[in-house]
Amino acid sequence: MKVYAVGVGPGSPKYVTEVVKDIIQKCDVIIGYKYTLKTIEDLIRGKEIYEITMNDQEESYQKILPELGNRTLVIPFTGDVNFSESEVVDRLIEIFGEVEIIPGISSIQVAASKAKVPLDKSKVITMHVTTPIEDKKLELQKALIDGFSVVLVPRPWPKQPEKHFMPSEIAIYLREHNFVTENMKVHVFEAITTENETSFVGMVKDLEGKEFSDLSVMIFDQVSLDSYMNYRWQWEN
Repeated sequence: MKVYAVGVGPGSPKYVTEVVKDIIQKCDVIIGYKYTLKTIEDLIRGKEIYEITMNDQEESYQKILPELGNRTLVIPFTGDVNFSESEVVDRLIEIFGEVEIIPGISSIQVAASKAKVPLDKSKVITMHVTTPIEDKKLELQKALIDGFSVVLVPRPWPKQPEKHFMPSEIAIYLREHNFVTENMKVHVFEAITTENETSFVGMVKDLEGKEFSDLSVMIFDQVSLDSYMNYRWQWEN
């Protein structure tokens, strides 16, 4: 038995890496969410496929475990396995034991590139978790106060509005915590890399009352150019 957790990129098949394509094409069984399977539909024809939801994923994993034998199982994740997916990966390890993790291209990387915001000078925060996010909210405040750009994945939770923390709620939260949101530049990308991709560029205040899909990434842009010409002392005597 061999089990892989692989990242298949933000949504476009063009962003699936060659190593992930090779693993998928050689595997026997695929278990994944509808959106994720759509990204790799051309690679999984003829495979044994289980389409899951959050509600029935445990049942599917437990069903396939005694049936897998010496076959290879792939669980694809949208984006990168190592970002916003730790709770699922931890459960897969509990169930299957050894799970090989193959990274993918994350929507946060693509969004940062489109906004021209360098990740090495930014704070990356995900609210897309089931655990409490109060500490993450404070982390967001501190990062913005300290002058960092922030790459943020919001939290969609429409069935429990009190847990919903999407761009509109984030804008209101920041305003209520004394941030001057009309002066804060922000990008919001939806369904990035796909034919349904949309983008918003404006000020944080403008997000109040706006609705975005659960496939959203926010970039708080506090970038100032700092090229190597500011560090000429490194090569000039």
